[in-house]
Amino acid sequence: MNKLEDVKQELLEKKASLVVCYKNGEIKDYYQDRINDIKDILRADKNALKDATVADKVIGKVACSILAVAGVKEIYADVISEYAIPVLEANNIRYEYKEKVDYIINQTKTGMCPMENKYKDENDINKIYKEMLQII
Repeated sequence: MNKLEDVKQELLEKKASLVVCYKNGEIKDYYQDRINDIKDILRADKNALKDATVADKVIGKVACSILAVAGVKEIYADVISEYAIPVLEANNIRYEYKEKVDYIINQTKTGMCPMENKYKDENDINKIYKEMLQII
């Protein structure tokens, strides 16, 4: 199997929210909601996801923008938003998904995720990265 297949399988088997295959081949599972795991990884080491392969339950524009700036090379998502795809394509990130949706829904399932809504028209992924990770 390749790295993308490995992280997809791990995501399914472990019921993780995020699985990362790091550049060195190490695979780790994460279980926090939303983008908290991604933020924690990058706050600990801003280069941790360089050339990594990632599988995530849900990828919206904010998550894929952060992952693109972080240097991820391929992504699998169970659910991906229409807003995420142009970011992935513009940054030459290989991606696969199970289901494509118009947008990521909020936690109460009453509308659009507030972060997806806030950044849906933002073209500067570095701005999204800095604001979401609170990097000055």
